[in-house]
Amino acid sequence: MKKILPLLILLRSVSLSAETIDVSEHGIVPGKDVTMAVNRLIESLEGRHDITLKFPTGQYDFYPENAVERHRAVANHDNSLKRMVFPLFALSDITIDGGGSTFMFRGRMSPLVVDNCNNVTLRNFYIDWEQAFHDELKVVERDVEKNTFVVEADPKDTSWDITQGEILFNRYDWQDQLGSNITWDPRKESPVFNTNQYSLRSTAAVGKVKPAGPNRVRFHQLSEVPPPLGTYVIVYGRHPTSRLAQAIHLSESDNTVIENVTVYAAGGMALIAERCDNVSLRKFVVTSNDRRYVTTRADATHFIGCKGVIRLEECVLEHMLDDGINVHGAYIKIEDILDDNRLLCEISHFQQWGIVFAEPGDKVMLTSRTTILPIKEATVTDVHVLNERRLIVTVDHVPDDLPAGPLSLENLTWYPDVVMRNNIIRDNRARSALITTKGKVLIENNLFSSQMHGILIEGDNNKWYESGAVEDVTIRNNVFENIGYGGNERYPLYAAPLLTPDQHFGEGRYHRNVNFTGNTLRSFNGHLVFAESVEGLNFSDNTIELSEDYPVGSHLPAIDLRYCKDVTIKNNRVSGFDADLKVMVSSDSEGVSVKGNTGLSR
Repeated sequence: MKKILPLLILLRSVSLSAETIDVSEHGIVPGKDVTMAVNRLIESLEGRHDITLKFPTGQYDFYPENAVERHRAVANHDNSLKRMVFPLFALSDITIDGGGSTFMFRGRMSPLVVDNCNNVTLRNFYIDWEQAFHDELKVVERDVEKNTFVVEADPKDTSWDITQGEILFNRYDWQDQLGSNITWDPRKESPVFNTNQYSLRSTAAVGKVKPAGPNRVRFHQLSEVPPPLGTYVIVYGRHPTSRLAQAIHLSESDNTVIENVTVYAAGGMALIAERCDNVSLRKFVVTSNDRRYVTTRADATHFIGCKGVIRLEECVLEHMLDDGINVHGAYIKIEDILDDNRLLCEISHFQQWGIVFAEPGDKVMLTSRTTILPIKEATVTDVHVLNERRLIVTVDHVPDDLPAGPLSLENLTWYPDVVMRNNIIRDNRARSALITTKGKVLIENNLFSSQMHGILIEGDNNKWYESGAVEDVTIRNNVFENIGYGGNERYPLYAAPLLTPDQHFGEGRYHRNVNFTGNTLRSFNGHLVFAESVEGLNFSDNTIELSEDYPVGSHLPAIDLRYCKDVTIKNNRVSGFDADLKVMVSSDSEGVSVKGNTGLSR
């Protein structure tokens, strides 16, 4: 009894300190704009802990006119003034429990912002917008010879103005030009096969768009081939205004849990997390609602410069207009070495401007931008931010023997482990998963079916500036179905850094230790793996089956190895194809073993 008593006292103290607030007691009820009331309730939580905000089930409506506003830099989005409904700043042990409610937004809003918080839980609600940030235009007429087609749209969801031959789509309080677009197959609820041939040249649209009847418009000679009848042309705006309204933004927060949350729309990503320690998603769903085929304008989930563990378990991510998940760090440019240990740096990509790159105590790596290989590790002693683009990073030591050519920094401290289990990522534009982290990665028991690569392990110091050469990746017991139906050179596993003509491989491989085992690949094109500058690749015990869901055939090798080292390809079983699938190995690869396979040969 003496051993149990202290535990009972502790449990009692915890339960007495916890508090559940019924939001209806604060005037937050369905049927009216409750934006201001929610803002005020969140403001009242300052300095309080162990609070649950409980929403009785219903639809809660939010409008931008009365929302609190703050200028925010949001990674991989466009920085701007953000109007927020749930601005959670510097709070601890807070739960938002929607009780199965729908949170319905209008216009450019940033619904949930979790910044500098600890132990925040978001659960049991749906995020939606009354009007989406894209338009879905059904192809109802088509003339291949004249290269014209006519689309129509439901006036309840889409309207437009045509002025001097330019089409402008009406939003809540602004208009979007014809911008990024993709053709969608309503039967498969996914992008159409080889969709690039139907892409509209948006910058050439002026003068080639004309009215064609009520709620109809004709496009003339804007694509290589007119989209097929019955498909939908999805159009979704241009930079720099196409990513201003992400659904959930996590920033500099620890131990965030999101469970049983569904996102139906967003003017950006469903979830963007930056410099967060431990993020767990369970039964997080990104999908389209009954009125639309498409959900978010950008990624379902995206993590930049995080650490701890990123967990995705039992999630469904589908119908978005970009990737399922992207995990990476950032390369920033060293513009000048000011003295012995002060580095004048610039954040490399415009949609990373304003990120917190490093803080004192972080380990960083000086890196060559020519070979994108590491040079020397250092410790940050001071960071002085000049503006959203430039900063001075002071380190404990800069070596005297730096190589010639441009240099970068990457942060070694802020790389997470990743665990992905029992998820479905499918029917989206772009890739299922981009994994670029030095942490330990486990991807198992998932279903992937995307228009582009299944799992992309990349890293580049020239375009997106996404860092994180992998060191320990296990991909096992997953199903890859019809990967790459968007056309071109797409693979279930694509592991290679992205280089420009001015860059070249140095002495040593970029990625290491990638294990792809026990997976099932249902493939129409026979593509399996593309790997370049990888050391320690194991492709074993996989089952490859022919799929006839799309046109069969490819001129590319099934496995393409370039500048790789210590590769094992064994005990894989291929069935259904007319001939053996081929393994191609470049002359600068070494230590490649191909044995014990059925239907796969070198």
